[in-house]
Amino acid sequence: MAEATILVVEDEHDIRELLVFTLAREGFAVLQADNGPAALEQARDKHPDLILLDLMLPGMDGLNVYKRLQREPDVSGIPVIMLTAKGEEIDRIVGLEIGAADYIVKPFSLREVILRIRAALGRREKKPQSSILQCGPITLDAVSHTVRVSGALIDLTITEFRLLQDLIEHPGKVRTRDQLLSAVWGYSFDGYSRTVDTHVRRLRAKLGREAEIVETVRGVGYRAKEDAS
Repeated sequence: MAEATILVVEDEHDIRELLVFTLAREGFAVLQADNGPAALEQARDKHPDLILLDLMLPGMDGLNVYKRLQREPDVSGIPVIMLTAKGEEIDRIVGLEIGAADYIVKPFSLREVILRIRAALGRREKKPQSSILQCGPITLDAVSHTVRVSGALIDLTITEFRLLQDLIEHPGKVRTRDQLLSAVWGYSFDGYSRTVDTHVRRLRAKLGREAEIVETVRGVGYRAKEDAS
């Protein structure tokens, strides 16, 4: 049985074929698409475990593909690793801040791609001791991937969900930015601690009146109130 199903979205034929061959050799089932509309169709029809998404696609670029996926509940939970020739810091930050599981810059090592795919899949499969986590009026369900505040459903990105989940799993304990980067993104991104701050701001905005449950520990990181009520 295949380890997992990966959708490779890449318009450059040689790169796509190399990725497909390498992933298949590593035991993955592989789907492929060479443009945005085909990628959306494959994602909707096949529900892959992960999408390796090139950003520089003809017609509909990868960012728009990603945004379309996030608007559809049936596929919004699929982790996406962005693959692109863009290597400037701002491009990487944008990719991570909109909720991508990871970001790989061309030219890349095939071994690195495999390791990052496995890391992203591992984060998706990791389950808390209980599927329901409670922090005051906040209820997080790791199975249905939903968050409710005082019973009202709120819409979080995959990354915001994982961030809140990690904080609630460690009530009252300070989580450093490095710890959060490692837990939510899979490893440390040197110089990207501000990415954590950006996600915390967005998470607090969506929590509304309960935003204070996520406390800032100045100069260290963040924690979820242990006695939230």
